[in-house]
Amino acid sequence: MHSRIPPVGLVWSFAPFAIISVVHVMALWLSSPIAAPTKLFLMPLLLVPVAVASRRLTPRTAVALLVCAIALSWLGDAAGAFFGFAPELPTMLLFFGLAHGAYMLLFARHAVRRRLPRWTLIYGVWWVAMLILLASHVGPLIAAVAVYGLVLGGTATLASRCHPLTVSGSFLFLLSDSVLAFRLFLPEWMPPWTSPAVMATYTAGQALIVAGMLLTLSRTRECTMATVAAS
Repeated sequence: MHSRIPPVGLVWSFAPFAIISVVHVMALWLSSPIAAPTKLFLMPLLLVPVAVASRRLTPRTAVALLVCAIALSWLGDAAGAFFGFAPELPTMLLFFGLAHGAYMLLFARHAVRRRLPRWTLIYGVWWVAMLILLASHVGPLIAAVAVYGLVLGGTATLASRCHPLTVSGSFLFLLSDSVLAFRLFLPEWMPPWTSPAVMATYTAGQALIVAGMLLTLSRTRECTMATVAAS
């Protein structure tokens, strides 16, 4: 069964986000001062495809969760700019943790497969390995990092039952945060190019998650309409 969202229309609705993502990543690569302000435009522009497709999506609670996850991700991106009175890293972890919580609810309720693939066990191995590598470097943040890692791994695990685009996007999101963790706590290990790499994988991951969920929720609407017509 095909999605009711035209593929060409879906691609074009992501164009503003894609353009600003490229500009932002290149600004990081060149250490340009526009890197910080362009980051603030990323997640708002990712709402454009959701707005364009909104009339074709169901249920509305799922659309609300998707919007919530994107909005919370924006607050995580802007933690330093909007919440200068609070420690930036804990604030960022808080908002991204909430964003992942919204994604997990969305993925759990709107999966396209019944069972988790066996390969998702790798995410458990990833969590243990990250804690072993970072434990002596994160100091008092160890509990927060461990919890955030569980949430991040949980998001990627639940995404494995969703549309292939969402599966890929969640993996890239996890990869982005993994590289970021090493940049934050083991900077001597990380070459300069890993800074733009963090945002390249993050923006691509978020876009793929959203694209996969838009296609899934459009199919949900199509199935619902078919069921009503049959009855």
